[in-house]
Amino acid sequence: MGKHHNDGRRGKAIAAGIGLVAVVITATTFTASQAAQDDRANPAQATETLRQKASITGTAWAVDPATNEVLVTADSTVTGARWDTLEATVKSMGSKVKLQRTEGTFRLFAEGGDAIFAGNSRCSLGFNVVTNDNRPAILTAGHCTAAGRQFSLTAGGRAAATVARSTFPGNGDFALLTYNNRNTNAPSEVDTGNGTVQIRRAAEAQVGRQVQRMGSTTGLRSGRVTGLNATVNYPEGAVTGLIQTTVCAEGGDSGGPMFARNGDAIGLTSGGSGDCRRGGVTFFQPVTKALAAVGARIG
Repeated sequence: MGKHHNDGRRGKAIAAGIGLVAVVITATTFTASQAAQDDRANPAQATETLRQKASITGTAWAVDPATNEVLVTADSTVTGARWDTLEATVKSMGSKVKLQRTEGTFRLFAEGGDAIFAGNSRCSLGFNVVTNDNRPAILTAGHCTAAGRQFSLTAGGRAAATVARSTFPGNGDFALLTYNNRNTNAPSEVDTGNGTVQIRRAAEAQVGRQVQRMGSTTGLRSGRVTGLNATVNYPEGAVTGLIQTTVCAEGGDSGGPMFARNGDAIGLTSGGSGDCRRGGVTFFQPVTKALAAVGARIG
């Protein structure tokens, strides 16, 4: 938010288009037989066997170099014969290979409100959009791009998106980042931390309208629109055409989505005053103007 978007206090690891999966393990760990012969499989052999016999959607495996153990994880979609195949394969490889369940589903994308990183700075993904030449892209705040041209979806991670357009200061605070992988699954959703909201359209702000904002620092917050076409004189320069609201925000929330529960995409977090303990005023870049300027649409 404003010049303070480099606050990294509560960044979130994201399941993203670069294939990194973050999950919460909640169920019992199953282990293979403890017979002496069970130690025969080394990690390289185990992972190759899994690749050949258990490459099932909804599974993952990783090696612990300290113990040479292989941990296999299955999400909630692995059931019936697929689970039986996976379980049998794991048991055949001995005690160095372990199987566990996780709730939810492995996903390879980032959603609105998730953290994005450039250099040592963190902002928030606003909305996934589609460019006029049908490339998946991210809409976020323009001032976030001062930290770099390449953005990752995890702190210190591989670059996942590149700045294509950026405006700040001046006539707006918005940027378009195109995903480096054209096949990235980038759904039109906002992650609220407790489910998702399907984004259906870009909409103009209306004074008095109740809105919500999602950010990677302070999560989901709500308030109302109090003014349109606002000019804000930041230390970095003046920005015009913004939306004024009572929604709070803090550093790292910059670029995150302002939206309505009916699926309207309304704004991108720019900056403001106060915080989410005392309250304050926050300004947002109108989504409709940003989309028109960068040549993109809600997917």
